[in-house]
Amino acid sequence: MIGIALRFPGGKFHATPWGRHVNEGVPEWPPSPWRLLRTLVATWKMRVPSLNEADVRSVLEKLVAAPQFHLPPATAGHSRHYMRWYKKGPEDQTLVFDAFVVVSPGAEVCVCWPDARLNGKDREVLERLLQSLGYLGRSESWCEARLIADGQLEQLHREPGFFNCYPVQLRSEADGELVRVLCADPETVFGDEHVRPEKSRGRQGGSKRPQYDPPWHLCVETSQLHSEKWSDPPGSLWVDYIRPANCFDPPRRAPRRVKPQRPLLQVVRYVLDSKVLPLAIEALPLAEQTRFKLMGIFGRITEQNGVKGNSPIFSGKDAHGNKLTDHGHAYYLPSDEDGDGRLDHLTIFAENGFGPDELKSIDCLQSLKRREDLPEIHLLLVAISRRDELKQGPLGTASRWVSATPFLVTRHQKKSGRKRDPKELLENSHAFIAQVLREELDRLRQRRSWPFPLEKILIEPLYRPPGVFRIQPKLWRKGATGPALRPIQFKRYRRKAEDDGGRRLAGAFRIVFPSPVSGPIALGHSAHFGLGLFLPEFAVTSG
Repeated sequence: MIGIALRFPGGKFHATPWGRHVNEGVPEWPPSPWRLLRTLVATWKMRVPSLNEADVRSVLEKLVAAPQFHLPPATAGHSRHYMRWYKKGPEDQTLVFDAFVVVSPGAEVCVCWPDARLNGKDREVLERLLQSLGYLGRSESWCEARLIADGQLEQLHREPGFFNCYPVQLRSEADGELVRVLCADPETVFGDEHVRPEKSRGRQGGSKRPQYDPPWHLCVETSQLHSEKWSDPPGSLWVDYIRPANCFDPPRRAPRRVKPQRPLLQVVRYVLDSKVLPLAIEALPLAEQTRFKLMGIFGRITEQNGVKGNSPIFSGKDAHGNKLTDHGHAYYLPSDEDGDGRLDHLTIFAENGFGPDELKSIDCLQSLKRREDLPEIHLLLVAISRRDELKQGPLGTASRWVSATPFLVTRHQKKSGRKRDPKELLENSHAFIAQVLREELDRLRQRRSWPFPLEKILIEPLYRPPGVFRIQPKLWRKGATGPALRPIQFKRYRRKAEDDGGRRLAGAFRIVFPSPVSGPIALGHSAHFGLGLFLPEFAVTSG
């Protein structure tokens, strides 16, 4: 049993039956086996000419019998346009109809030869031809073809009524409408008695060779058939088929029920628990490990046929591996919210929201392993909500925000060129870091539509003598016992080899807005991995 599935990604099948004029507006349905065989020959010659003629013929000989079809729901349509034909002058035009069959881009037309069998070589050749096939019918009729697996084909054949279009001699009493379908004549399709010869261009000029290679009736060009006024192509025959009487009736749709829109969940909060909690300087490794584990859980949950799914929300990359630049994917934000120098909370924030499979993965995230000499970290899920419903930790609302992890610049100093930085920024690295922070704040202001200009935002460096940036837990938590930390103490390299976070300029700042704004605020290089995190000054509460 051989089965071929045809899918039309453009949603249309453009073809006119043999013997009908295009302006009659009658589309071919089902696709004729004669057309399919000629397409396979054309694909062989144009796309995979390395295939041996004997191997291709062996495959085609198994497909010359009249097959059965599964026709998916479809409708008939047409377009009209005027084409210049200069019969009566340069402005003369004629009306042309373009009839086609409309099918769902995901639907498949299944063609089945129940009595045919493929050996190993035949299967390999046919699969190569089908993979290289680009269209069926006219060139705008894009087509994707595949060989149906034997097990799936047997299951489809046992399904009652699946093959709904078949030669009339198989079930003459069946209900449906009669349609003539052009098929191949097994006796003459590979003959050559009607192939037009052509004189050789050699010096002698007496020998002749066939015009077509191979010289089959199947390969005769349509232009020759028309010029010689053939009523039917040589090597073909008409077969009466029964197809569903309502094959072009629009499908009935149930009344659409408007489902209530669920709120978009954007925030997840965990409390960290361990015999030894990670230090605040380990925010980036913890965030990166969380991302890696969530991606693995998501892949296992969504795995199909051995292929694991990818979550753009978790990974920050699309299906092709390209980085997302809209910052709507997840920020992994570990935080020390009691100011003791150790991370105690983990906030995951995604502006675009989490889907059902992401939420399942989040629910399965319960622990993170560490080095052998350190106990694992347990994660207790305490909140899943919208951003405006949660006001804890990085999600607070305030007008004064202070660095909880170092801000890393997103670009290097421009020392030459038309866009080079001013001299004062090249000579003062602290001023340069503050300028890059201002640029990042401007982008965030535009994304969140803050109602005040950039000039109203004040940026103050957080120094400790002798002019060294310091991150001070006491600024966001009264009574904090954690030490003031320099940016250089934080782990700033990601695990990927090309990351240069440890070589980028870094600093700590206080940001003062003209009016309260809501977090999270995470800016700069590796902001999606816990660096560049700001917390409300004196506003952090546990939970």
